[in-house]
Amino acid sequence: MPNLSPLSQNTQAILLLTAPLIAGRSASVPELLTHGEYKRLARHLLEIQREPADLVSPDAEEILRACQGVIDAGRLQRLLGRGFLLSQVIERWQARAIWVLSRADADYPRRLKARLREDAPAVLYGCGDISLLETGGLAVVGSRHVDDALIDYTLDVGRLTARAGRTLVSGGARGIDQAAMRGALEAGGKVCGVLADSLEKTSMTREHRNFLLDEQLTLISPYDPGAGFNVGNAMQRNKLIYALADASLVVSSDVNKGGTWAGAIEQLDKLKFVPVYVRSTGEPSAGLDALRGKGALPWPNLRSVDSFEAVFDIGQSVSSAIAAQGDLLQTIKVEAEPTVVQAGEVITDSTKDISPVVLSPAEVVFAAVHEQIRQLLSKPMRDEEVAESLDVEPRQAKVWLRRMVEEGVLEKLNNPVCYVVKQPALC
Repeated sequence: MPNLSPLSQNTQAILLLTAPLIAGRSASVPELLTHGEYKRLARHLLEIQREPADLVSPDAEEILRACQGVIDAGRLQRLLGRGFLLSQVIERWQARAIWVLSRADADYPRRLKARLREDAPAVLYGCGDISLLETGGLAVVGSRHVDDALIDYTLDVGRLTARAGRTLVSGGARGIDQAAMRGALEAGGKVCGVLADSLEKTSMTREHRNFLLDEQLTLISPYDPGAGFNVGNAMQRNKLIYALADASLVVSSDVNKGGTWAGAIEQLDKLKFVPVYVRSTGEPSAGLDALRGKGALPWPNLRSVDSFEAVFDIGQSVSSAIAAQGDLLQTIKVEAEPTVVQAGEVITDSTKDISPVVLSPAEVVFAAVHEQIRQLLSKPMRDEEVAESLDVEPRQAKVWLRRMVEEGVLEKLNNPVCYVVKQPALC
C-alpha cells in the first residue's frame, strides 16, 4: 500500500471546488463546479499565472475578483469555505488507506493526462499501488447480466492476461468486469479496477483487501469514495478504462444501449486510444456484430502466453494503419477542389478522380500479419504449422495463405502440400 502523504494545497482547493465531500452523513452541499466549469476556471487561472492553491492563499480575495467573469466569486467563496468538512473526510479517507490525487500532482497518471488532456478527471481517488496505473495492459469490459459460459470465458481471459504478465483493466461491475478481474487476480496477476461508485465500501471488503495489501490490485474512481451508483457516472468512467489500457476486449454488449456499448462506440468513433477487439467464439451476439460493423476487430482466441503479445502487436499495426489511412484521406481532402460531396460520390481534383479506399477491419488485420507470414515461410511449411505458429484457427490461416498465393507472394507446393515465399524468376 502506498504511503499516504498529506494532500497538496492544489488538491485541497480542487476538492473544495468540485467534490461533494461525503462524510457518511447527508448534508446540504453548495453548488459544486461541474467538470466544464472547473475546466474554464483552471484555464483562466493558468492565463493569469495562478493555480488552484492561490484561491485559499492570503491574497485569495484579489484572485477571486479576477475570476468573477468566469465563475461567480460568491459561489467560489461558499465552496472554499468548507475547510472543516474537508479535514473530516481526509481523516476518514486516510483511515481507510484511500489516497487522492489532482491533475496538479506529479503522481497523477500520465496516461490519463496525455490521452484525456483537459477531460482527465480533476480529482482521482484510489486505493492500492499508484504505479500500477502506468503499466497499460488489456481492458476487458462487458454486460452485467451474462450466463455461466461467458463468465468462464472471461475468467480464462483474465488468467491468460495474468500469465502473460500484463495488467488487466476493468470496471468492477457485476458480470464480465468482475469475472475478468477475478481470473487475473487468482492467477497472480495485476489488476486495475476503475469504479463508478462505492470505492470506500469496495476497498474494505475482505475479498479485495488482501489483493490491495499485496499490491496486486489498485482501485480508482473519479467520484467521491462514498458516492452511490449513478448511471451517468458509470457511462463517463468508461473512457478512463480505455485510456489506462493498451488494447481492449468487449466480451458482450447490447445494441445501441448500455454503458458497454456507449464506451466501445466512443472509443471506435471518437477517442481511438486503443484497438477494440470483440469476442469471436461462442454464442452469437448482435451487439458484438454491430461493433464489428463499426470497426472492432475479432478477438484471435489465443491459446498460449507467447501468442498473447500478438494482441498488442497487431493492435499497434492496426492503429498505425488507421492513422496512415486518416492522413491519406486528409491529404486528399486538402488537395481536392472545394465541393459538396454526397454519399457515394467520388472526390475529385482539377485533373483526375481520386477514389480513396477505406480499409475494412479484416484488411487491416491482414496487413498486420502479412509480413509475419512472409518471415515464417522463408522455408516451406504446411498450413497447420502456420496456424500453430500464429496461434490462430487453421481455417483463418488457410484464408490468408490462399490470398498471398493469389497475390504472387507465396508459392503452393505439392507432395506434401505446403507454402513458401515465391522466389523471383531468373532472367
